Amino acid sequence: MRRSALHELPHPPPGVLTEVHAFLRGLGAPAYRYHQLVSAFQRGAQSFNEVRDLPNDIRQQLVSRFGLTVLPLEVERVRTGEQVEKVLFRTRSGARVETVLSRYRAGWSSVCVSTQAGCGLACSFCATGALGLDRNLSVDEICAQVVHRRWSSEFGGAPKSVAFMGMGEALANPNVLTALSVLTMPGYGGLSPRRITVSTVGLAPALATLTEMHPQVTLTLSVHSPFPEQRAQLIPLERRFPLEENLEILDRHVLRARRKTYLAYLLIEGLNDSEAHLAALARLVQRRSRPELFHVSVIRYNVAFGADPSYRAPASSKVDDFVARLHRLGVRATRRQQFGADIDAACGQLRAESLVRLGRRRPSDDPRG
Repeated sequence: MRRSALHELPHPPPGVLTEVHAFLRGLGAPAYRYHQLVSAFQRGAQSFNEVRDLPNDIRQQLVSRFGLTVLPLEVERVRTGEQVEKVLFRTRSGARVETVLSRYRAGWSSVCVSTQAGCGLACSFCATGALGLDRNLSVDEICAQVVHRRWSSEFGGAPKSVAFMGMGEALANPNVLTALSVLTMPGYGGLSPRRITVSTVGLAPALATLTEMHPQVTLTLSVHSPFPEQRAQLIPLERRFPLEENLEILDRHVLRARRKTYLAYLLIEGLNDSEAHLAALARLVQRRSRPELFHVSVIRYNVAFGADPSYRAPASSKVDDFVARLHRLGVRATRRQQFGADIDAACGQLRAESLVRLGRRRPSDDPRG
């Protein structure tokens, strides 16, 4: 990262660093002291006492003002599986969120971050949605999942890519837009926006804003059924913001950005895997402004604690066949590679079991019945 880039930023990032920046200025510290602090955080420092480039008196004043801990997350529990690790974090307010790190090949890892504690959208296939919404996560809490020292200490470096696919609907939290700015700022997060994926079930106004503010971020829209009535059963938000409204936003986006956009399709046995679904999904893609830039990502359903108990995962061979038949209809499609189902870290499985065990809510308390 270019050190000079720090001087080009119009503002420091929000949250803790904003307050630290103002505090150092109030002490009369030279501007480079703040830059030393930011660089230390990027290298994995978690407390002011670890920033050895700073004089001891400044470190002590920072500790006195802000406390020892810099990042707002504490590791509560870790579960590991093949090529994946799931971490249950506790925030300073006591909220709990889960973050998943996947290792795809030597030297490459991706972190799946949460944007809300719980979720208020009640999608019938998702464990998190069965819990309801506690609150939105702050910018600091979102970014801390990406830069947490555990990744560098345990896995030899920060994640190379970030997916906003964890707990919560990313676009229902306005802090996500600011977090994206922080994560892509040269001299702070420094990530290429093309290495960040934001997944949404279709909050159309926020999706339009995202495409304008961060046009190079990769987008994934959850489809799950090409039929509006059935999609509304899976994703109740369909009734407020229909799939077609979201697709029209993406049509304009791909024409401007010329970026591949993903359509997620969660395959559930006997529910949305018929020939009629396949044909309607293919027609949906073929009607797009640039069909070649719309890519269907087929996901095998993961049995999720607290989700609709009637849902079943299709055979693995059936998922592969669904993808192959999309190809024959001229649709670009792949099966999403997934890790962590054995530790409830795969798509749709995050955090519900943790909260139930902690006494927050039982599956029978699901407001959807």
